[in-house]
Amino acid sequence: MDLQSSILTPGMLAFIALANEYCQALEKARDTERDTFVATMLRLLPRLYMTATDLNIVLDIDQEDDAVLDQILDEDTYNAVRDGVAALMGGDDVFLETFEEDMKYSDTPIGASISENLADIFQVLYNSTEMVKEAPVERIPAILQAVKEDFENYWSQTLCNVLRPLNHIRYFAPRSED
Repeated sequence: MDLQSSILTPGMLAFIALANEYCQALEKARDTERDTFVATMLRLLPRLYMTATDLNIVLDIDQEDDAVLDQILDEDTYNAVRDGVAALMGGDDVFLETFEEDMKYSDTPIGASISENLADIFQVLYNSTEMVKEAPVERIPAILQAVKEDFENYWSQTLCNVLRPLNHIRYFAPRSED
């Protein structure tokens, strides 16, 4: 048995592959048909949610300090991804957010955007996949632990929130005429 197969579980490998697939889909959004992109997101996002939820990582005490994600993604790339998705989504990019904390105290609806939600998830997954590419295999569990912690504290809600408008576009919004 080699070192990689003894450290990395099938769940870890599945998450890394899904994260990479998600990042590639967002980087290519500008060149994709909207219906195809929406269908891809509706296929990938639930799988990412389940796979991130199921990541069971046990770190040694020494590794716990390594469970931090580096900020690798630069602002220009983030903006390019967000702008590409926004252009693709057009007028359907903005949706009303119901899980915003400020909604409790406001009579005014709070808007959110599909492109920003997807780009925020992209940022975490891009950073982690880039770190995994460069890391020795024994450090990968700590990277994935950092992703899981970030998922639990932040982007799990973002992922759930963006599914609703994507689902609406896919099944209830008028289809564009080709």
